[in-house]
Amino acid sequence: MRIALGLEYDGASFHGWQSQADGSGVQDAVERAVSTIAGQRVATIAAGRTDSGVHATLQVAHFDTDALRPETAWVRGVNALLPATVAVRWAVGVADDFHARRKATGRYYTYLLLDHPVRSALLQSRVGWYHRPLALHAMHEAAQALLGTHDFSAFRAAECQARSPVKTLDRLEIAREGDMFRFELHADAFLHHMVRNIIGTLVYVGCGRQPAAWVANVLASRDRALAAPTFAAAGLYLTGVDYATHWNLPATRAPVRVFGP
Repeated sequence: MRIALGLEYDGASFHGWQSQADGSGVQDAVERAVSTIAGQRVATIAAGRTDSGVHATLQVAHFDTDALRPETAWVRGVNALLPATVAVRWAVGVADDFHARRKATGRYYTYLLLDHPVRSALLQSRVGWYHRPLALHAMHEAAQALLGTHDFSAFRAAECQARSPVKTLDRLEIAREGDMFRFELHADAFLHHMVRNIIGTLVYVGCGRQPAAWVANVLASRDRALAAPTFAAAGLYLTGVDYATHWNLPATRAPVRVFGP
Protein backbone atom coordinates (compact mmCIF):
# COMPACT_ATOMS: atom_id res chain seq x y z
CA MET A 1 0.00 0.00 0.00
CA ARG A 2 1.03 3.63 -0.44
CA ILE A 3 1.34 5.89 2.59
CA ALA A 4 1.57 9.70 2.55
CA LEU A 5 3.36 11.52 5.34
CA GLY A 6 3.21 15.13 6.49
CA LEU A 7 6.61 16.09 7.88
CA GLU A 8 8.25 18.99 9.63
CA TYR A 9 11.95 19.45 10.21
CA ASP A 10 14.66 21.82 11.31
CA GLY A 11 17.07 21.74 8.40
CA ALA A 12 20.04 23.29 10.20
CA SER A 13 21.75 19.98 10.93
CA PHE A 14 20.95 18.31 7.59
CA HIS A 15 22.41 18.55 4.11
CA GLY A 16 19.01 19.14 2.56
CA TRP A 17 16.12 16.75 2.03
CA GLN A 18 17.77 14.51 -0.53
CA SER A 19 19.60 11.37 0.53
CA GLN A 20 23.36 11.82 0.92
CA ALA A 21 26.20 9.31 0.69
CA ASP A 22 27.02 9.92 4.36
CA GLY A 23 23.37 9.64 5.43
CA SER A 24 23.07 13.33 6.35
CA GLY A 25 19.89 14.14 4.38
CA VAL A 26 16.46 14.45 5.98
CA GLN A 27 15.36 11.71 3.59
CA ASP A 28 17.96 9.37 5.09
CA ALA A 29 16.67 9.92 8.63
CA VAL A 30 13.05 9.42 7.56
CA GLU A 31 13.78 6.29 5.54
CA ARG A 32 15.78 4.70 8.38
CA ALA A 33 12.93 5.24 10.83
CA VAL A 34 10.14 4.19 8.45
CA SER A 35 12.07 1.11 7.32
CA THR A 36 12.48 0.01 10.93
CA ILE A 37 8.74 0.26 11.58
CA ALA A 38 7.94 -1.46 8.27
CA GLY A 39 10.49 -4.22 8.82
CA GLN A 40 11.69 -3.74 5.24
CA ARG A 41 13.65 -1.25 3.14
CA VAL A 42 11.45 1.73 2.29
CA ALA A 43 12.17 4.54 -0.18
CA THR A 44 10.44 7.92 0.09
CA ILE A 45 9.61 10.58 -2.50
CA ALA A 46 8.97 14.17 -1.35
CA ALA A 47 7.09 17.09 -2.84
CA GLY A 48 10.19 19.28 -2.75
CA ARG A 49 13.91 18.73 -2.28
CA THR A 50 14.80 21.48 0.18
CA ASP A 51 18.41 22.66 0.32
CA SER A 52 20.92 22.32 3.11
CA GLY A 53 19.81 24.43 6.08
CA VAL A 54 16.26 24.95 4.79
CA HIS A 55 13.40 24.05 7.13
CA ALA A 56 9.91 22.66 6.58
CA THR A 57 6.74 23.15 8.58
CA LEU A 58 4.89 20.90 6.13
CA GLN A 59 6.70 18.67 3.66
CA VAL A 60 4.73 15.88 2.01
CA ALA A 61 6.29 12.55 1.11
CA HIS A 62 5.05 9.10 0.18
CA PHE A 63 6.34 5.55 0.28
CA ASP A 64 5.18 2.05 -0.66
CA THR A 65 5.22 -0.90 1.71
CA ASP A 66 3.80 -4.38 2.12
CA ALA A 67 3.74 -3.93 5.89
CA LEU A 68 0.31 -3.59 7.46
CA ARG A 69 0.53 -1.11 10.31
CA PRO A 70 -2.00 1.21 11.97
CA GLU A 71 -1.58 4.84 10.95
CA THR A 72 -0.46 5.64 14.49
CA ALA A 73 2.59 3.44 13.94
CA TRP A 74 3.67 5.63 11.01
CA VAL A 75 3.37 8.68 13.27
CA ARG A 76 4.25 7.81 16.87
CA GLY A 77 6.35 4.80 16.04
CA VAL A 78 8.38 6.61 13.38
CA ASN A 79 8.73 9.72 15.56
CA ALA A 80 10.22 7.60 18.34
CA LEU A 81 13.03 6.66 15.95
CA LEU A 82 13.61 10.05 14.31
CA PRO A 83 16.06 12.72 15.47
CA ALA A 84 14.46 15.39 17.62
CA THR A 85 14.68 17.85 14.70
CA VAL A 86 12.37 15.79 12.44
CA ALA A 87 8.75 14.83 13.11
CA VAL A 88 5.88 13.15 11.29
CA ARG A 89 2.79 15.35 11.69
CA TRP A 90 0.36 12.89 10.07
CA ALA A 91 0.22 9.68 8.05
CA VAL A 92 -2.57 8.41 5.84
CA GLY A 93 -3.09 5.65 3.29
CA VAL A 94 -3.53 6.97 -0.24
CA ALA A 95 -4.40 5.65 -3.69
CA ASP A 96 -1.67 3.91 -5.63
CA ASP A 97 -1.56 6.72 -8.20
CA PHE A 98 -0.88 9.43 -5.63
CA HIS A 99 2.59 10.92 -6.02
CA ALA A 100 3.92 13.52 -3.57
CA ARG A 101 5.87 15.43 -6.23
CA ARG A 102 4.03 14.84 -9.51
CA LYS A 103 0.53 15.38 -8.13
CA ALA A 104 1.45 18.60 -6.32
CA THR A 105 -0.04 21.67 -7.99
CA GLY A 106 1.64 24.36 -5.90
CA ARG A 107 4.18 25.02 -3.17
CA TYR A 108 4.34 27.58 -0.38
CA TYR A 109 7.51 29.08 1.05
CA THR A 110 8.11 31.60 3.81
CA TYR A 111 11.32 33.53 4.33
CA LEU A 112 12.00 35.27 7.66
CA LEU A 113 14.57 38.05 7.57
CA LEU A 114 15.94 39.99 10.52
CA ASP A 115 17.18 43.47 9.61
CA HIS A 116 19.06 44.60 12.68
CA PRO A 117 22.56 45.92 13.31
CA VAL A 118 23.33 42.91 15.51
CA ARG A 119 22.71 39.30 14.54
CA SER A 120 20.57 37.12 16.79
CA ALA A 121 22.29 34.28 18.61
CA LEU A 122 19.04 32.52 19.54
CA LEU A 123 17.60 32.73 16.02
CA GLN A 124 20.84 32.16 14.11
CA SER A 125 19.59 29.07 12.27
CA ARG A 126 15.94 30.17 12.12
CA VAL A 127 16.07 33.49 10.27
CA GLY A 128 18.11 35.23 7.62
CA TRP A 129 19.95 38.39 8.69
CA TYR A 130 20.88 41.71 7.12
CA HIS A 131 22.74 44.34 9.13
CA ARG A 132 21.07 47.45 7.70
CA PRO A 133 17.43 48.67 7.71
CA LEU A 134 15.42 47.63 4.67
CA ALA A 135 12.68 49.68 3.00
CA LEU A 136 9.41 47.75 2.85
CA HIS A 137 7.78 49.98 0.23
CA ALA A 138 10.70 49.65 -2.20
CA MET A 139 10.81 45.86 -1.88
CA HIS A 140 7.05 45.62 -2.33
CA GLU A 141 7.22 47.75 -5.47
CA ALA A 142 10.04 45.64 -6.90
CA ALA A 143 8.26 42.37 -6.11
CA GLN A 144 5.32 43.21 -8.38
CA ALA A 145 7.48 42.60 -11.46
CA LEU A 146 7.96 38.98 -10.43
CA LEU A 147 4.29 38.08 -10.14
CA GLY A 148 2.81 36.06 -12.97
CA THR A 149 4.17 33.50 -15.41
CA HIS A 150 7.78 34.19 -16.36
CA ASP A 151 11.06 32.64 -17.37
CA PHE A 152 12.90 32.76 -14.02
CA SER A 153 16.33 31.83 -15.41
CA ALA A 154 17.84 34.90 -13.72
CA PHE A 155 16.87 33.38 -10.36
CA ARG A 156 17.85 29.79 -11.16
CA ALA A 157 20.88 27.95 -9.77
CA ALA A 158 23.35 26.64 -12.33
CA GLU A 159 22.82 23.08 -11.09
CA CYS A 160 19.00 23.27 -11.34
CA GLN A 161 17.54 20.15 -12.97
CA ALA A 162 14.09 21.53 -13.77
CA ARG A 163 12.98 20.91 -17.35
CA SER A 164 11.71 24.45 -17.82
CA PRO A 165 12.57 27.77 -16.15
CA VAL A 166 9.03 29.03 -16.73
CA LYS A 167 7.04 29.13 -13.50
CA THR A 168 3.94 30.94 -12.27
CA LEU A 169 4.51 32.96 -9.10
CA ASP A 170 1.10 34.14 -7.89
CA ARG A 171 1.98 35.31 -4.38
CA LEU A 172 4.89 37.39 -3.12
CA GLU A 173 3.81 39.27 -0.02
CA ILE A 174 6.15 41.16 2.28
CA ALA A 175 5.22 42.28 5.79
CA ARG A 176 7.09 43.83 8.70
CA GLU A 177 6.82 41.95 12.02
CA GLY A 178 8.82 43.75 14.70
CA ASP A 179 12.50 43.54 13.78
CA MET A 180 11.72 41.01 11.07
CA PHE A 181 10.37 40.83 7.55
CA ARG A 182 8.15 37.96 6.48
CA PHE A 183 8.14 37.05 2.78
CA GLU A 184 5.30 34.74 1.69
CA LEU A 185 5.60 33.06 -1.73
CA HIS A 186 3.40 30.64 -3.66
CA ALA A 187 4.00 29.18 -7.12
CA ASP A 188 3.13 26.13 -9.15
CA ALA A 189 6.75 25.07 -8.62
CA PHE A 190 10.08 26.66 -7.77
CA LEU A 191 13.49 26.39 -9.40
CA HIS A 192 16.58 25.44 -7.43
CA HIS A 193 17.55 28.44 -5.23
CA MET A 194 14.74 30.50 -6.79
CA VAL A 195 13.32 31.78 -3.50
CA ARG A 196 16.72 32.60 -1.99
CA ASN A 197 17.79 34.39 -5.18
CA ILE A 198 14.58 36.43 -5.16
CA ILE A 199 15.14 37.38 -1.52
CA GLY A 200 18.73 38.42 -2.20
CA THR A 201 17.60 40.57 -5.11
CA LEU A 202 14.84 42.25 -3.08
CA VAL A 203 17.34 42.95 -0.29
CA TYR A 204 19.49 44.83 -2.82
CA VAL A 205 16.46 47.02 -3.47
CA GLY A 206 15.49 47.33 0.18
CA CYS A 207 18.90 48.57 1.24
CA GLY A 208 19.03 51.10 -1.61
CA ARG A 209 21.75 49.42 -3.61
CA GLN A 210 19.42 49.10 -6.62
CA PRO A 211 16.16 50.85 -7.60
CA ALA A 212 12.88 48.93 -7.64
CA ALA A 213 12.77 48.96 -11.47
CA TRP A 214 16.02 46.99 -11.58
CA VAL A 215 14.23 43.75 -10.63
CA ALA A 216 12.13 43.79 -13.81
CA ASN A 217 15.31 44.23 -15.85
CA VAL A 218 16.98 41.31 -14.09
CA LEU A 219 13.96 39.09 -14.75
CA ALA A 220 13.85 40.07 -18.44
CA SER A 221 17.59 39.43 -18.86
CA ARG A 222 17.30 35.72 -17.93
CA ASP A 223 20.90 36.11 -16.77
CA ARG A 224 21.70 34.74 -13.31
CA ALA A 225 24.86 36.87 -13.17
CA LEU A 226 22.80 40.07 -13.10
CA ALA A 227 20.79 39.19 -9.99
CA ALA A 228 22.00 39.44 -6.40
CA PRO A 229 23.90 36.61 -4.67
CA THR A 230 21.90 33.72 -3.23
CA PHE A 231 20.66 34.67 0.23
CA ALA A 232 21.20 32.52 3.33
CA ALA A 233 19.24 29.29 3.74
CA ALA A 234 18.55 29.79 7.45
CA GLY A 235 15.37 31.86 7.06
CA LEU A 236 13.67 29.68 4.44
CA TYR A 237 10.74 27.37 5.23
CA LEU A 238 8.68 25.08 3.03
CA THR A 239 5.25 25.70 4.54
CA GLY A 240 2.87 23.74 2.38
CA VAL A 241 2.00 21.88 -0.79
CA ASP A 242 -1.20 22.03 -2.85
CA TYR A 243 -3.05 18.87 -3.92
CA ALA A 244 -6.47 18.20 -5.39
CA THR A 245 -9.10 17.60 -2.72
CA HIS A 246 -9.96 14.12 -4.02
CA TRP A 247 -6.73 12.78 -2.47
CA ASN A 248 -8.35 13.35 0.94
CA LEU A 249 -5.14 14.40 2.63
CA PRO A 250 -4.98 16.04 6.06
CA ALA A 251 -3.86 19.67 6.20
CA THR A 252 -0.97 20.26 3.80
CA ARG A 253 -0.15 23.80 4.95
CA ALA A 254 1.38 24.92 8.25
CA PRO A 255 2.36 28.58 8.80
CA VAL A 256 5.75 29.16 10.34
CA ARG A 257 5.91 30.79 13.75
CA VAL A 258 9.18 31.93 15.24
CA PHE A 259 9.35 33.34 18.75
CA GLY A 260 12.31 35.61 19.20
CA PRO A 261 13.90 37.10 22.31
